[in-house]
Order: sequence, then C-alpha cells, then structure tokens
Amino acid sequence: QVQLVESGGGLVQAGGSLRLSCAASGVSFVSGAMGWYRQAPGKQRELVATITRDGITNYVDFAKGRFAISRDNGKNTIYLQMNSLRSEDTGIYYCNADVLVVGMWRQFWGQGTQVTVSS
Repeated sequence: QVQLVESGGGLVQAGGSLRLSCAASGVSFVSGAMGWYRQAPGKQRELVATITRDGITNYVDFAKGRFAISRDNGKNTIYLQMNSLRSEDTGIYYCNADVLVVGMWRQFWGQGTQVTVSS
C-alpha cells in the first residue's frame, strides 16, 4: 500500500520560511505527478503546486514567486520551500501523488502537516 508522509510544518512568524517534505513509501517509484494542496480553516482544499516526474512544475497564483516545489525521484520525495509566509498561508498542507498500480492510475493523499503563520 502506498503511503505519503508529510513533515516540516510548524509555527512561523509572518515573513518567515518553512520547508515541507513528503516521502512516499510502499512503491518502487512514483510514476506520476506529485503535488501539494492546502486547506485553511473553514475553506475547501486547494491546489498549491504540482511537479511531474520530469520536473515540470505548476503553481497557483498565490504560490508564484514565494513557494518552490522540488522532487527527488531517487527518494520518492517532494519538497515545498515556502518563503515570505503570510497569515493567510495558515492551514493543513497535504501531499498528493498519482501512482500507477497494477496498470491503473490511483491517487494517494498524506495525512497533512499543520502550518501556522502568526502575524
């Protein structure tokens, strides 16, 4: 069974930085895209950024210029470097991965890591 485990969340002051990590286990390699989503209190989960196995990235507008997603295929791990954090970046950050399992694409989610930005 594929498992995604996020780490690196915490409490940071506005303007500070955090680096999130997401490691996939239970699979030899993650064949599809991986990404980060977040969910603020009382809001729906939203996309932050994605990265393909080849390193092609995609960011939503609020992440452009402040966040950077990267991927280490050898470790089945992705990272999210978050700079210039704002109070509105507070939320639970989830890792997501598309994995080819027995010839079928399946999507997996991590448990999430809390990010709190104090103003």
